[in-house]
Amino acid sequence: MPTVSLLIEILRTQPRLMFWLVTLGQALLWLAVPALFYAAPPGALADVLAIGREMNFASTFGFPLGYWLPELALRATGGHMIGVYLLAQICIVVTYWAIFQLGRRLVGERQALLAIMLMVGISVFTIASPDFSPDLLMMPLWALSLLLLWRAVGENRPYDFLLLAGVVALMLFTSPLGLLLLLVMTVFVAGTARGRRAAKHIPALAAAIIMMAAIILWVWLMKRNGLALTEGLPRLPEAAWLRPDMVSWLRLVATVLAAQAGAAILIVLAANLTRTRKTDAVAITGAPADRFAQLMMIYGAVTPLVIMLALAAVIGITSFSRVSPLLVAPALAVIVAAGSVIYIHHQRLLGIVWFSLLLAPPALIALGVLLGPPLFAVDLKVAQPADDIGRYFAENFERRTGQELAVVGGDRRLATLIALAAPSRPRVLDDGGDGRPQLATRSDANQQGAIIVWRATDRAGTPPDAIKAQFPEIVPEIPRAFDRLVQGRAPLLRIGWGMIRPAAPAAEPSR
Repeated sequence: MPTVSLLIEILRTQPRLMFWLVTLGQALLWLAVPALFYAAPPGALADVLAIGREMNFASTFGFPLGYWLPELALRATGGHMIGVYLLAQICIVVTYWAIFQLGRRLVGERQALLAIMLMVGISVFTIASPDFSPDLLMMPLWALSLLLLWRAVGENRPYDFLLLAGVVALMLFTSPLGLLLLLVMTVFVAGTARGRRAAKHIPALAAAIIMMAAIILWVWLMKRNGLALTEGLPRLPEAAWLRPDMVSWLRLVATVLAAQAGAAILIVLAANLTRTRKTDAVAITGAPADRFAQLMMIYGAVTPLVIMLALAAVIGITSFSRVSPLLVAPALAVIVAAGSVIYIHHQRLLGIVWFSLLLAPPALIALGVLLGPPLFAVDLKVAQPADDIGRYFAENFERRTGQELAVVGGDRRLATLIALAAPSRPRVLDDGGDGRPQLATRSDANQQGAIIVWRATDRAGTPPDAIKAQFPEIVPEIPRAFDRLVQGRAPLLRIGWGMIRPAAPAAEPSR
Protein backbone atom coordinates (compact mmCIF):
# COMPACT_ATOMS: atom_id res chain seq x y z
CA MET A 1 0.00 0.00 0.00
CA PRO A 2 1.57 3.33 -1.01
CA THR A 3 2.30 5.80 1.77
CA VAL A 4 0.88 9.30 1.58
CA SER A 5 2.91 12.40 2.52
CA LEU A 6 1.51 14.83 5.07
CA LEU A 7 1.10 17.55 2.43
CA ILE A 8 -0.97 15.29 0.17
CA GLU A 9 -3.00 13.96 3.11
CA ILE A 10 -3.99 17.50 4.20
CA LEU A 11 -4.76 18.33 0.57
CA ARG A 12 -7.11 15.33 0.34
CA THR A 13 -8.83 15.70 3.71
CA GLN A 14 -8.85 19.46 4.42
CA PRO A 15 -8.66 21.26 1.05
CA ARG A 16 -10.40 24.41 2.25
CA LEU A 17 -8.14 24.75 5.30
CA MET A 18 -5.12 24.10 3.11
CA PHE A 19 -6.27 26.79 0.68
CA TRP A 20 -6.36 29.46 3.38
CA LEU A 21 -3.04 28.33 4.88
CA VAL A 22 -1.37 28.56 1.47
CA THR A 23 -3.00 31.82 0.44
CA LEU A 24 -2.63 33.75 3.69
CA GLY A 25 0.81 32.30 4.39
CA GLN A 26 2.11 33.46 1.02
CA ALA A 27 0.48 36.88 1.47
CA LEU A 28 2.13 37.35 4.89
CA LEU A 29 5.53 36.41 3.48
CA TRP A 30 5.30 38.90 0.62
CA LEU A 31 3.93 41.56 2.94
CA ALA A 32 6.77 41.10 5.42
CA VAL A 33 9.64 41.16 2.90
CA PRO A 34 9.07 44.67 1.48
CA ALA A 35 7.87 46.06 4.81
CA LEU A 36 11.02 44.91 6.62
CA PHE A 37 13.73 44.99 3.94
CA TYR A 38 12.79 47.59 1.31
CA ALA A 39 14.02 51.12 1.94
CA ALA A 40 12.48 52.24 -1.38
CA PRO A 41 9.54 50.93 -3.41
CA PRO A 42 10.33 48.26 -6.03
CA GLY A 43 10.05 48.57 -9.80
CA ALA A 44 7.82 51.37 -11.05
CA LEU A 45 5.75 51.63 -7.86
CA ALA A 46 7.02 55.14 -7.04
CA ASP A 47 5.97 56.17 -10.56
CA VAL A 48 2.50 54.69 -10.02
CA LEU A 49 2.12 56.66 -6.79
CA ALA A 50 3.34 59.87 -8.46
CA ILE A 51 0.53 59.45 -11.00
CA GLY A 52 -2.02 58.48 -8.35
CA ARG A 53 -1.16 61.56 -6.31
CA GLU A 54 -2.82 63.70 -9.01
CA MET A 55 -6.15 61.85 -8.56
CA ASN A 56 -7.31 62.67 -12.08
CA PHE A 57 -7.77 61.00 -15.47
CA ALA A 58 -4.76 62.64 -17.13
CA SER A 59 -2.73 59.49 -17.66
CA THR A 60 -1.47 57.91 -20.84
CA PHE A 61 -0.85 54.71 -18.85
CA GLY A 62 -4.51 53.79 -18.62
CA PHE A 63 -7.47 54.73 -16.49
CA PRO A 64 -7.34 55.77 -12.89
CA LEU A 65 -8.43 52.90 -10.64
CA GLY A 66 -5.02 51.24 -10.64
CA TYR A 67 -3.41 54.54 -9.60
CA TRP A 68 -6.07 55.83 -7.22
CA LEU A 69 -6.26 52.71 -5.03
CA PRO A 70 -2.57 52.62 -4.04
CA GLU A 71 -2.65 56.37 -3.41
CA LEU A 72 -5.68 55.93 -1.14
CA ALA A 73 -3.95 53.02 0.62
CA LEU A 74 -0.87 55.20 1.14
CA ARG A 75 -2.95 58.01 2.62
CA ALA A 76 -4.94 55.59 4.81
CA THR A 77 -1.73 54.41 6.47
CA GLY A 78 -0.35 57.90 7.04
CA GLY A 79 2.08 57.82 4.14
CA HIS A 80 3.59 54.44 5.06
CA MET A 81 4.20 51.99 2.21
CA ILE A 82 2.77 49.12 4.27
CA GLY A 83 -0.69 50.13 3.04
CA VAL A 84 0.33 49.74 -0.60
CA TYR A 85 2.06 46.41 0.04
CA LEU A 86 -1.04 45.19 1.88
CA LEU A 87 -3.24 46.25 -1.03
CA ALA A 88 -1.05 44.25 -3.41
CA GLN A 89 -1.42 41.10 -1.32
CA ILE A 90 -5.17 41.60 -1.03
CA CYS A 91 -5.28 41.54 -4.83
CA ILE A 92 -3.38 38.22 -4.86
CA VAL A 93 -5.63 36.70 -2.17
CA VAL A 94 -8.78 37.72 -4.06
CA THR A 95 -7.32 36.25 -7.26
CA TYR A 96 -6.63 32.93 -5.54
CA TRP A 97 -10.08 32.95 -3.91
CA ALA A 98 -11.88 33.54 -7.23
CA ILE A 99 -9.91 30.76 -8.98
CA PHE A 100 -10.52 28.40 -6.05
CA GLN A 101 -14.25 29.12 -6.11
CA LEU A 102 -14.34 28.57 -9.87
CA GLY A 103 -12.36 25.35 -9.52
CA ARG A 104 -14.72 24.08 -6.81
CA ARG A 105 -17.63 24.46 -9.21
CA LEU A 106 -15.82 22.82 -12.11
CA VAL A 107 -13.80 19.96 -10.60
CA GLY A 108 -14.25 20.02 -6.81
CA GLU A 109 -12.27 21.43 -3.90
CA ARG A 110 -9.30 19.08 -4.03
CA GLN A 111 -8.43 19.73 -7.62
CA ALA A 112 -9.21 23.43 -7.22
CA LEU A 113 -6.55 23.46 -4.49
CA LEU A 114 -4.11 21.77 -6.88
CA ALA A 115 -4.59 24.73 -9.24
CA ILE A 116 -3.83 27.19 -6.42
CA MET A 117 -0.70 25.25 -5.49
CA LEU A 118 0.41 25.41 -9.12
CA MET A 119 -0.08 29.19 -9.08
CA VAL A 120 2.51 29.44 -6.30
CA GLY A 121 4.98 28.43 -9.02
CA ILE A 122 4.06 31.41 -11.24
CA SER A 123 6.26 34.38 -10.38
CA VAL A 124 3.67 37.12 -11.03
CA PHE A 125 1.75 35.93 -7.96
CA THR A 126 4.81 35.85 -5.70
CA ILE A 127 8.06 37.65 -6.56
CA ALA A 128 6.42 40.47 -8.55
CA SER A 129 3.46 40.97 -6.19
CA PRO A 130 4.88 43.83 -4.00
CA ASP A 131 5.30 45.97 -7.14
CA PHE A 132 1.69 47.19 -7.31
CA SER A 133 0.46 48.40 -10.69
CA PRO A 134 -2.80 48.53 -12.67
CA ASP A 135 -1.85 45.16 -14.16
CA LEU A 136 -1.69 43.61 -10.69
CA LEU A 137 -5.18 44.97 -10.00
CA MET A 138 -6.35 43.38 -13.26
CA MET A 139 -5.55 39.90 -11.88
CA PRO A 140 -8.41 39.66 -9.34
CA LEU A 141 -10.78 41.43 -11.73
CA TRP A 142 -10.08 38.92 -14.52
CA ALA A 143 -10.36 35.99 -12.08
CA LEU A 144 -13.70 37.32 -10.78
CA SER A 145 -14.88 37.78 -14.38
CA LEU A 146 -14.21 34.12 -15.16
CA LEU A 147 -16.02 33.03 -11.99
CA LEU A 148 -19.07 35.19 -12.71
CA LEU A 149 -19.10 34.16 -16.38
CA TRP A 150 -19.31 30.51 -15.37
CA ARG A 151 -22.02 31.17 -12.79
CA ALA A 152 -24.07 33.16 -15.29
CA VAL A 153 -23.65 30.82 -18.28
CA GLY A 154 -22.48 27.46 -16.96
CA GLU A 155 -24.82 27.38 -13.94
CA ASN A 156 -27.64 29.37 -15.55
CA ARG A 157 -27.69 32.16 -12.96
CA PRO A 158 -28.55 35.14 -15.17
CA TYR A 159 -28.46 37.73 -12.39
CA ASP A 160 -24.73 37.17 -12.15
CA PHE A 161 -24.48 38.93 -15.51
CA LEU A 162 -25.16 42.15 -13.58
CA LEU A 163 -22.24 41.48 -11.25
CA LEU A 164 -20.12 40.61 -14.27
CA ALA A 165 -21.02 43.97 -15.84
CA GLY A 166 -19.82 45.75 -12.72
CA VAL A 167 -16.49 43.90 -12.73
CA VAL A 168 -16.03 44.61 -16.45
CA ALA A 169 -16.64 48.32 -15.81
CA LEU A 170 -13.92 48.24 -13.14
CA MET A 171 -11.56 46.53 -15.60
CA LEU A 172 -12.22 49.20 -18.23
CA PHE A 173 -11.28 51.90 -15.74
CA THR A 174 -8.17 50.03 -14.63
CA SER A 175 -6.42 49.15 -17.88
CA PRO A 176 -7.10 49.14 -21.64
CA LEU A 177 -6.62 45.38 -21.35
CA GLY A 178 -10.18 45.31 -20.00
CA LEU A 179 -11.51 45.99 -23.49
CA LEU A 180 -9.70 42.93 -24.86
CA LEU A 181 -11.01 40.70 -22.08
CA LEU A 182 -14.54 41.99 -22.62
CA LEU A 183 -14.25 41.12 -26.30
CA VAL A 184 -12.98 37.62 -25.45
CA MET A 185 -15.95 36.98 -23.12
CA THR A 186 -18.46 38.39 -25.61
CA VAL A 187 -17.18 36.08 -28.36
CA PHE A 188 -17.44 33.10 -26.00
CA VAL A 189 -21.03 33.88 -25.01
CA ALA A 190 -22.11 34.56 -28.59
CA GLY A 191 -20.22 31.56 -29.99
CA THR A 192 -21.64 28.84 -27.72
CA ALA A 193 -25.21 27.52 -27.64
CA ARG A 194 -25.36 27.66 -23.83
CA GLY A 195 -24.01 31.20 -23.89
CA ARG A 196 -26.63 32.37 -26.40
CA ARG A 197 -29.42 30.84 -24.29
CA ALA A 198 -28.16 32.57 -21.15
CA ALA A 199 -27.84 35.90 -22.99
CA LYS A 200 -31.58 35.93 -23.76
CA HIS A 201 -32.53 36.59 -20.13
CA ILE A 202 -33.45 40.14 -19.11
CA PRO A 203 -30.55 40.48 -16.58
CA ALA A 204 -28.11 39.62 -19.39
CA LEU A 205 -29.61 42.32 -21.61
CA ALA A 206 -29.45 44.83 -18.74
CA ALA A 207 -25.80 43.87 -18.18
CA ALA A 208 -25.09 44.44 -21.86
CA ILE A 209 -26.54 47.95 -21.59
CA ILE A 210 -24.40 48.68 -18.52
CA MET A 211 -21.25 47.49 -20.27
CA MET A 212 -22.07 49.48 -23.39
CA ALA A 213 -22.56 52.62 -21.28
CA ALA A 214 -19.18 51.94 -19.60
CA ILE A 215 -17.50 51.60 -23.00
CA ILE A 216 -19.06 54.85 -24.24
CA LEU A 217 -17.87 56.65 -21.11
CA TRP A 218 -14.42 55.04 -21.53
CA VAL A 219 -14.10 56.23 -25.14
CA TRP A 220 -15.36 59.72 -24.26
CA LEU A 221 -12.84 60.07 -21.46
CA MET A 222 -10.05 58.81 -23.73
CA LYS A 223 -10.87 61.46 -26.31
CA ARG A 224 -11.41 64.15 -23.68
CA ASN A 225 -7.89 63.57 -22.36
CA GLY A 226 -6.39 63.44 -25.84
CA LEU A 227 -5.40 59.76 -25.71
CA ALA A 228 -5.09 57.91 -29.02
CA LEU A 229 -7.47 54.97 -29.41
CA THR A 230 -5.63 53.51 -32.42
CA GLU A 231 -2.00 54.13 -31.50
CA GLY A 232 0.20 51.69 -33.38
CA LEU A 233 -2.40 50.62 -35.95
CA PRO A 234 -1.00 52.72 -38.86
CA ARG A 235 2.06 50.49 -38.76
CA LEU A 236 0.04 47.39 -39.63
CA PRO A 237 0.38 47.48 -43.45
CA GLU A 238 4.17 47.69 -43.26
CA ALA A 239 6.22 44.51 -42.98
CA ALA A 240 9.65 45.99 -42.28
CA TRP A 241 8.66 47.44 -38.91
CA LEU A 242 8.42 43.96 -37.40
CA ARG A 243 12.15 43.29 -37.65
CA PRO A 244 13.46 45.82 -35.11
CA ASP A 245 10.97 44.67 -32.42
CA MET A 246 11.20 40.93 -33.04
CA VAL A 247 14.05 40.39 -30.60
CA SER A 248 12.19 42.29 -27.88
CA TRP A 249 9.02 40.34 -28.65
CA LEU A 250 10.83 37.00 -28.41
CA ARG A 251 12.34 38.17 -25.13
CA LEU A 252 8.81 38.95 -23.91
CA VAL A 253 7.58 35.46 -24.90
CA ALA A 254 10.57 33.92 -23.12
CA THR A 255 9.79 35.97 -20.01
CA VAL A 256 6.16 34.80 -20.04
CA LEU A 257 7.33 31.19 -20.24
CA ALA A 258 9.97 31.70 -17.56
CA ALA A 259 7.36 33.19 -15.22
CA GLN A 260 5.58 29.82 -15.26
CA ALA A 261 8.72 27.71 -14.88
CA GLY A 262 7.94 26.82 -11.26
CA ALA A 263 4.48 25.55 -12.18
CA ALA A 264 5.96 23.59 -15.07
CA ILE A 265 8.45 21.86 -12.73
CA LEU A 266 5.61 20.90 -10.38
CA ILE A 267 3.62 19.43 -13.29
CA VAL A 268 6.60 17.43 -14.59
CA LEU A 269 7.29 15.96 -11.13
CA ALA A 270 3.66 15.25 -10.26
CA ALA A 271 2.92 13.58 -13.58
CA ASN A 272 6.31 11.77 -13.65
CA LEU A 273 6.78 12.97 -17.21
CA THR A 274 10.52 12.32 -17.13
CA ARG A 275 9.93 8.63 -16.32
CA THR A 276 13.26 8.62 -14.46
CA ARG A 277 12.12 5.90 -12.08
CA LYS A 278 9.01 4.00 -11.14
CA THR A 279 7.15 5.59 -8.25
CA ASP A 280 3.98 4.99 -6.33
CA ALA A 281 1.22 7.44 -7.20
CA VAL A 282 -1.57 8.82 -5.06
CA ALA A 283 -4.88 9.63 -6.72
CA ILE A 284 -6.53 13.01 -6.17
CA THR A 285 -10.15 12.65 -7.20
CA GLY A 286 -12.50 15.42 -8.19
CA ALA A 287 -15.77 15.98 -9.97
CA PRO A 288 -15.67 15.32 -13.73
CA ALA A 289 -15.79 18.58 -15.66
CA ASP A 290 -18.20 18.60 -18.58
CA ARG A 291 -17.04 19.54 -22.06
CA PHE A 292 -18.46 23.05 -21.76
CA ALA A 293 -16.40 23.69 -18.59
CA GLN A 294 -13.27 22.38 -20.32
CA LEU A 295 -13.97 24.56 -23.34
CA MET A 296 -14.45 27.69 -21.22
CA MET A 297 -11.27 27.17 -19.19
CA ILE A 298 -9.04 26.36 -22.16
CA TYR A 299 -10.53 29.23 -24.15
CA GLY A 300 -10.22 31.65 -21.20
CA ALA A 301 -6.62 30.63 -20.53
CA VAL A 302 -5.23 30.46 -24.05
CA THR A 303 -7.15 32.95 -26.20
CA PRO A 304 -6.41 36.22 -24.31
CA LEU A 305 -2.73 35.28 -23.94
CA VAL A 306 -2.34 34.46 -27.65
CA ILE A 307 -4.15 37.65 -28.70
CA MET A 308 -2.09 39.79 -26.33
CA LEU A 309 1.20 38.32 -27.53
CA ALA A 310 0.11 38.89 -31.14
CA LEU A 311 -0.78 42.50 -30.30
CA ALA A 312 2.58 42.83 -28.55
CA ALA A 313 4.28 42.03 -31.85
CA VAL A 314 2.04 44.42 -33.80
CA ILE A 315 2.03 47.39 -31.45
CA GLY A 316 5.49 46.85 -30.00
CA ILE A 317 4.60 46.03 -26.39
CA THR A 318 7.68 44.72 -24.59
CA SER A 319 6.50 45.09 -20.98
CA PHE A 320 5.87 41.77 -19.26
CA SER A 321 3.48 43.39 -16.79
CA ARG A 322 0.98 44.05 -19.58
CA VAL A 323 0.73 40.29 -20.16
CA SER A 324 0.93 39.11 -16.54
CA PRO A 325 -2.83 39.38 -15.73
CA LEU A 326 -3.46 36.73 -18.39
CA LEU A 327 -1.53 34.13 -16.37
CA VAL A 328 -4.47 33.86 -13.94
CA ALA A 329 -6.33 31.03 -15.69
CA PRO A 330 -3.70 28.58 -17.12
CA ALA A 331 -3.13 26.64 -13.86
CA LEU A 332 -6.83 25.82 -13.45
CA ALA A 333 -7.12 25.07 -17.17
CA VAL A 334 -4.37 22.44 -16.82
CA ILE A 335 -6.16 20.83 -13.86
CA VAL A 336 -9.53 20.81 -15.64
CA ALA A 337 -7.97 19.28 -18.75
CA ALA A 338 -6.25 16.56 -16.67
CA GLY A 339 -9.53 14.82 -15.85
CA SER A 340 -11.43 13.84 -12.72
CA VAL A 341 -8.59 11.69 -11.32
CA ILE A 342 -5.07 13.12 -11.08
CA TYR A 343 -2.20 10.88 -10.01
CA ILE A 344 0.54 12.49 -7.95
CA HIS A 345 4.03 10.97 -8.22
CA HIS A 346 7.20 11.84 -6.26
CA GLN A 347 5.19 13.05 -3.27
CA ARG A 348 8.07 13.91 -0.96
CA LEU A 349 10.23 15.48 -3.65
CA LEU A 350 7.19 17.38 -4.88
CA GLY A 351 6.57 18.68 -1.36
CA ILE A 352 10.17 19.86 -1.05
CA VAL A 353 10.03 21.64 -4.41
CA TRP A 354 6.66 23.24 -3.65
CA PHE A 355 7.76 24.54 -0.24
CA SER A 356 10.95 25.81 -1.89
CA LEU A 357 8.90 27.78 -4.41
CA LEU A 358 6.86 29.22 -1.54
CA LEU A 359 9.65 30.05 0.91
CA ALA A 360 12.89 30.41 -1.05
CA PRO A 361 12.07 33.53 -3.16
CA PRO A 362 11.20 35.82 -0.20
CA ALA A 363 14.15 34.47 1.78
CA LEU A 364 16.55 34.99 -1.13
CA ILE A 365 15.28 38.54 -1.72
CA ALA A 366 15.74 39.41 1.95
CA LEU A 367 19.26 37.96 1.90
CA GLY A 368 19.98 39.77 -1.36
CA VAL A 369 19.10 43.13 0.19
CA LEU A 370 21.30 42.41 3.22
CA LEU A 371 24.23 40.63 1.56
CA GLY A 372 24.16 41.86 -2.06
CA PRO A 373 25.92 45.22 -1.44
CA PRO A 374 28.73 43.94 0.83
CA LEU A 375 29.45 40.74 -1.11
CA PHE A 376 28.77 41.64 -4.74
CA ALA A 377 28.70 45.48 -4.79
CA VAL A 378 25.12 45.32 -6.10
CA ASP A 379 23.27 48.64 -6.41
CA LEU A 380 19.72 47.62 -5.52
CA LYS A 381 16.93 50.12 -6.15
CA VAL A 382 14.96 48.86 -3.14
CA ALA A 383 18.00 49.65 -0.94
CA GLN A 384 18.00 53.36 -1.79
CA PRO A 385 17.13 55.36 1.37
CA ALA A 386 13.96 57.01 0.06
CA ASP A 387 12.99 58.67 3.36
CA ASP A 388 16.42 60.27 3.84
CA ILE A 389 16.50 61.49 0.23
CA GLY A 390 13.02 62.98 0.36
CA ARG A 391 13.56 64.66 3.72
CA TYR A 392 16.92 66.17 2.74
CA PHE A 393 15.69 67.89 -0.42
CA ALA A 394 12.39 69.00 1.11
CA GLU A 395 14.20 70.60 4.06
CA ASN A 396 16.78 72.27 1.82
CA PHE A 397 14.13 73.79 -0.41
CA GLU A 398 12.03 75.02 2.52
CA ARG A 399 15.05 76.47 4.33
CA ARG A 400 16.17 78.41 1.26
CA THR A 401 12.79 79.61 -0.01
CA GLY A 402 10.50 79.56 2.99
CA GLN A 403 8.03 77.43 1.00
CA GLU A 404 7.20 73.74 0.86
CA LEU A 405 8.70 71.75 -1.98
CA ALA A 406 5.94 71.47 -4.61
CA VAL A 407 7.70 70.24 -7.77
CA VAL A 408 10.62 67.87 -8.38
CA GLY A 409 12.16 66.83 -11.70
CA GLY A 410 15.19 65.41 -13.45
CA ASP A 411 16.07 61.72 -13.13
CA ARG A 412 12.70 59.96 -13.16
CA ARG A 413 13.51 57.33 -10.53
CA LEU A 414 15.00 59.83 -8.08
CA ALA A 415 12.26 62.39 -8.73
CA THR A 416 9.48 59.89 -8.00
CA LEU A 417 11.27 58.74 -4.82
CA ILE A 418 11.38 62.35 -3.58
CA ALA A 419 7.77 62.89 -4.65
CA LEU A 420 6.80 59.89 -2.52
CA ALA A 421 9.02 60.43 0.52
CA ALA A 422 9.09 64.23 0.93
CA PRO A 423 6.56 65.39 3.57
CA SER A 424 4.89 67.80 1.12
CA ARG A 425 4.37 65.07 -1.57
CA PRO A 426 5.60 67.27 -4.48
CA ARG A 427 4.48 66.71 -8.06
CA VAL A 428 6.83 65.24 -10.66
CA LEU A 429 7.95 67.55 -13.44
CA ASP A 430 7.66 65.93 -16.86
CA ASP A 431 7.53 67.47 -20.31
CA GLY A 432 5.17 64.73 -21.55
CA GLY A 433 7.34 64.16 -24.61
CA ASP A 434 8.12 60.48 -23.94
CA GLY A 435 4.54 59.25 -23.72
CA ARG A 436 4.31 59.67 -19.95
CA PRO A 437 1.53 61.66 -18.34
CA GLN A 438 2.42 65.28 -17.74
CA LEU A 439 2.01 65.64 -13.99
CA ALA A 440 3.67 69.03 -13.43
CA THR A 441 4.70 71.47 -16.14
CA ARG A 442 7.65 73.80 -16.55
CA SER A 443 5.28 76.65 -15.79
CA ASP A 444 4.50 75.02 -12.42
CA ALA A 445 8.23 74.76 -11.71
CA ASN A 446 8.87 78.39 -12.61
CA GLN A 447 5.96 79.59 -10.51
CA GLN A 448 6.35 77.37 -7.42
CA GLY A 449 10.04 76.50 -7.65
CA ALA A 450 11.49 73.02 -8.03
CA ILE A 451 14.35 70.70 -7.14
CA ILE A 452 16.06 69.02 -10.12
CA VAL A 453 18.03 65.85 -9.35
CA TRP A 454 20.33 63.43 -11.16
CA ARG A 455 22.86 60.70 -10.39
CA ALA A 456 26.17 62.51 -9.89
CA THR A 457 29.17 60.95 -11.63
CA ASP A 458 31.79 63.35 -10.29
CA ARG A 459 32.41 65.35 -7.13
CA ALA A 460 31.37 68.59 -8.82
CA GLY A 461 27.88 67.25 -9.51
CA THR A 462 27.96 68.05 -13.23
CA PRO A 463 24.48 67.44 -14.64
CA PRO A 464 24.04 65.02 -17.58
CA ASP A 465 23.59 66.46 -21.06
CA ALA A 466 19.84 65.72 -21.02
CA ILE A 467 19.43 67.73 -17.79
CA LYS A 468 21.53 70.59 -19.20
CA ALA A 469 19.41 70.70 -22.34
CA GLN A 470 16.14 70.70 -20.41
CA PHE A 471 17.28 73.14 -17.70
CA PRO A 472 20.08 75.28 -19.21
CA GLU A 473 19.85 77.80 -16.39
CA ILE A 474 20.32 75.26 -13.57
CA VAL A 475 23.28 75.89 -11.25
CA PRO A 476 24.61 72.61 -9.79
CA GLU A 477 24.88 72.43 -6.01
CA ILE A 478 27.40 70.29 -4.13
CA PRO A 479 26.27 66.66 -4.58
CA ARG A 480 24.81 64.88 -1.59
CA ALA A 481 25.86 61.31 -0.76
CA PHE A 482 23.40 59.00 0.99
CA ASP A 483 24.10 55.85 2.99
CA ARG A 484 22.07 52.77 2.20
CA LEU A 485 20.69 50.45 4.85
CA VAL A 486 23.62 48.15 4.01
CA GLN A 487 26.28 50.01 2.05
CA GLY A 488 28.98 47.36 1.68
CA ARG A 489 30.96 47.63 -1.56
CA ALA A 490 28.07 49.08 -3.56
CA PRO A 491 28.83 52.34 -5.38
CA LEU A 492 28.11 55.42 -3.31
CA LEU A 493 24.67 56.87 -3.97
CA ARG A 494 25.65 60.42 -4.84
CA ILE A 495 22.87 62.71 -6.07
CA GLY A 496 23.54 65.91 -7.95
CA TRP A 497 20.95 68.63 -7.74
CA GLY A 498 19.99 72.17 -8.54
CA MET A 499 17.16 74.49 -7.65
CA ILE A 500 14.64 76.53 -9.59
CA ARG A 501 13.59 79.29 -7.24
CA PRO A 502 9.92 80.19 -7.06
CA ALA A 503 8.76 83.31 -8.87
CA ALA A 504 8.59 86.42 -6.73
CA PRO A 505 5.03 87.39 -5.82
CA ALA A 506 3.63 90.20 -7.95
CA ALA A 507 3.76 93.59 -6.25
CA GLU A 508 0.39 94.99 -5.20
CA PRO A 509 -0.63 98.08 -7.21
CA SER A 510 -0.29 101.35 -5.28
CA ARG A 511 -3.46 103.21 -4.44
